[in-house]
Amino acid sequence: MTQSSVQGEGTLQRVRHADEDSAHAGRTTAGTAQGNSPGTEEEPESGPQAEALHGGRRARRAPRLGGRVLRWTAGAVALLVVGTAGAGYLYYRHLNDNIKEDHLNLGDSDVAAPTPNAAGQTPLNILLIGSDARDSEENQKLGGAKETFGSPPRADVQMLLHLSADRSNMSVVSMPRDTLVQIPKCTDPDDGQVYEASNGRDMTNLSLSNGGPGCTVATWQELTGIHIDHFIMVDFAGVVSMADAIGGVPVCVDANIRSRDSQGHGSGLELEEGTHPVKGEQALQWLRTRYGFGDGSDLERAKAQHMYMNSLVRELRTNATLGSPNKLRKLAEEATRALTVDPGLNSVKKLYDLSNELRAVAPERVTMTTMPNRYVGARVEPTEDAEQLFRLVREDIPLDGKGQKKKRTTEPVSGDPAAPDAEIAVQVQNGTRTDVLGPANRRATEVAGLLTEAGFTGAVPDPQTPPAEKVTVVRFPSADLEGDAQAVARALKIPLSSVRRSTDVSGVTLVVGADWREGTVYKAPARSDKLPDTAEALNGADDGACMHVNPAFSW
Repeated sequence: MTQSSVQGEGTLQRVRHADEDSAHAGRTTAGTAQGNSPGTEEEPESGPQAEALHGGRRARRAPRLGGRVLRWTAGAVALLVVGTAGAGYLYYRHLNDNIKEDHLNLGDSDVAAPTPNAAGQTPLNILLIGSDARDSEENQKLGGAKETFGSPPRADVQMLLHLSADRSNMSVVSMPRDTLVQIPKCTDPDDGQVYEASNGRDMTNLSLSNGGPGCTVATWQELTGIHIDHFIMVDFAGVVSMADAIGGVPVCVDANIRSRDSQGHGSGLELEEGTHPVKGEQALQWLRTRYGFGDGSDLERAKAQHMYMNSLVRELRTNATLGSPNKLRKLAEEATRALTVDPGLNSVKKLYDLSNELRAVAPERVTMTTMPNRYVGARVEPTEDAEQLFRLVREDIPLDGKGQKKKRTTEPVSGDPAAPDAEIAVQVQNGTRTDVLGPANRRATEVAGLLTEAGFTGAVPDPQTPPAEKVTVVRFPSADLEGDAQAVARALKIPLSSVRRSTDVSGVTLVVGADWREGTVYKAPARSDKLPDTAEALNGADDGACMHVNPAFSW
């Protein structure tokens, strides 16, 4: 198979629709996104029934993309069918004009694209974004807290879709909306508006307020080291229309559920025990529900979304009603109206080409995951297992464990020249603590001494105790220090794969992990390509999954 014809085009200026004039040269608006049933309160941000966060970091101005999207699932519908209902050139032009676009990456730097395989193929990574903004009358009617009308949107749904280079398998990685990350500096190329990097860590869903989806893309790339080719956003009302067009999606609950508490929180979803097709507003309620599923956390909502997407794909493959030209036309119309994309996906032809690639993957080769995380108060942060998941995606290793074993490639050497060893400042931290052992005594001092003996006279131990690290790692904050960080790694025989860019550090930082609690010679542990159990994988062919209902929300 040839390389994808829809690879990303970088940060580009917005291309206006053919019917736009100079008065409409700014960004157009989509609908909006995630909310509650009419008249209900805003849902809390995180954790089991955590308190709502109504403040937080805000953009300095209201973004010009007034209406944002809701669900990546609607994006999946659009990708699978858009373009098949065209009836002539004029209708094709009409569908093209429905599609809205925005910049791909507003960050100051990018992650290099993967090296093509022997067949010239590269993986394809698409970020699917949802928002809690409610900026249109249509979307406001479908759900939400009235007090949030017109406020800056937040990216409450974020999922990375990874299509393998050989197009044999696909992975989806969900990130909880309240994951604590450092949002990078983002610049709006339309007006030069600068959104400074977060001071410390903020919830990842705030990234959308900083100029649009391009800042959410930049945030993902900084955290994961994964090159993102495209993004897709779908508006709130579009989810309802497209669910109607396909005739419903089967979902399952293990008990009767009514998602509403005494304070009015909840999506309003009401279903009897068993499997039922949901469509329209009921489908939207399913995708928004967390009150009533398990412990009421965002993690439970992600599971429900994974179940919906799996069922949706199976339905699109087998549902005979989609053979109707009129239904296909309606679906194509609703899908294109709902979409906001980057310039690399700004036409029906590009979306249709992409849909053909996605449809080629069998459901049993699709793996849904949630980023491994742990609670920090009412929020969450990535764990060591999250880095393992990100590495598997970066290296295009199938998450289902099937297929040929990926051959190890030569580790990439930075094009940034290293400074002389004696001029490289290095902070050495003791991250050797484990679940059962405290930090190894004076380990940062000992390893800093090894670097000094090797000529890195600027190496000093950091008296602060960092978070525990299972594996020793060298971090650097910006591209101009990558060569220096790799020089440090080579001096201690640390694999270059353990040299990572991170906005959590201000200079080259060596964190001595639990794998090097003693001794003067580092021995890298054998790497495992197994998906961590904490990723809570769901196979795309699993039609027996059922959401567990919290008894407090049953009837």
